[in-house]
Amino acid sequence: MRFLVTGGGGFLGRHIVEQLRQAGHQVRILCRGRYPELQQPGVELLQGDIRDEQRLVQACTAVDAVFHVAAVPGVWGPWKTYYSINTLGTKNIIRACQRCGVRRLIYTSSPSVVFDGTDHHEADESLPYPSRWLCHYPHSKALAEQAVLAAAGTELKTVSLRPHLIWGPGDNHLIPRLLQRARSGRLRRVGSGRNQVSVSYVENAAAAHLQAEAALRRSSTPSGRAYFINEPDPVCLWDWIDEILALAGLPPVRRSLSASAARRLGAVMEVLWNVLPGEPPMTRFVAEQLSGTHTYSIQAAQRDFDYVPVCSMQEGMKRLEAALKEAGQAAFP
Repeated sequence: MRFLVTGGGGFLGRHIVEQLRQAGHQVRILCRGRYPELQQPGVELLQGDIRDEQRLVQACTAVDAVFHVAAVPGVWGPWKTYYSINTLGTKNIIRACQRCGVRRLIYTSSPSVVFDGTDHHEADESLPYPSRWLCHYPHSKALAEQAVLAAAGTELKTVSLRPHLIWGPGDNHLIPRLLQRARSGRLRRVGSGRNQVSVSYVENAAAAHLQAEAALRRSSTPSGRAYFINEPDPVCLWDWIDEILALAGLPPVRRSLSASAARRLGAVMEVLWNVLPGEPPMTRFVAEQLSGTHTYSIQAAQRDFDYVPVCSMQEGMKRLEAALKEAGQAAFP
């Protein structure tokens, strides 16, 4: 079959592309940058922006299904940017799918779309969207997810996947920032250090996308629904961070900050960074994420599309260690 992957040059997108090619499918990638290293037989690169509806029609022409992975991530920046790309861009994708007769749309969402500032313990998909938002990313993604699910019908089947804390070799966001802060002496444990979180190894998150698409071919059961995607067992966040630091030859986190102090500091920094350049070192959203427990049940994904991780946590950590050793200090300055 023929698939379109938006954001196919990104961390998760590349793994989805790789797994589709391994399964023998033809893949078209829509991305804003140039990625000559992705050029290979069976892969078509199309440069464009998901805010360009005409370009999206070109991208969606003659494809069986779309994996919509592209998004602007992060916790800081203007609402206009997040809304135009994450929300309106997703609505553009929906319209292009409908216009071009695409039958299946698999959307990459995030558990943050239901984050309400409280701890989540093995939470399931019955969690409602919150009434307030601590940053623009989850707000814009929640609006997009609602549009994707509302578009589900007989002509276009849709599903939204919510992988939590995607990590692994090749990560260009979470682990590099973590190691950079540790090396600069700016990494602090926030809260008690015993909070549990669900995490998603990147190959497992990619496999969930393919498994969901295959299920939509067989049945309408997953269509119009959202699913949490992560490893079956959570990790103690700060123990796991210390394990990653050890793989990079760094000492464990020694200094700490209480959750309440981090929230207050984040609130102050948010005000200051409205006039200062760059991203504040702490925000209220980051403080809540680093100090709270956020674990999610994958029973619905297991039930409705047989979600099965393809790589264990232990093997993922081994692969990460090998990647860090191969990259050396220069890869994570």
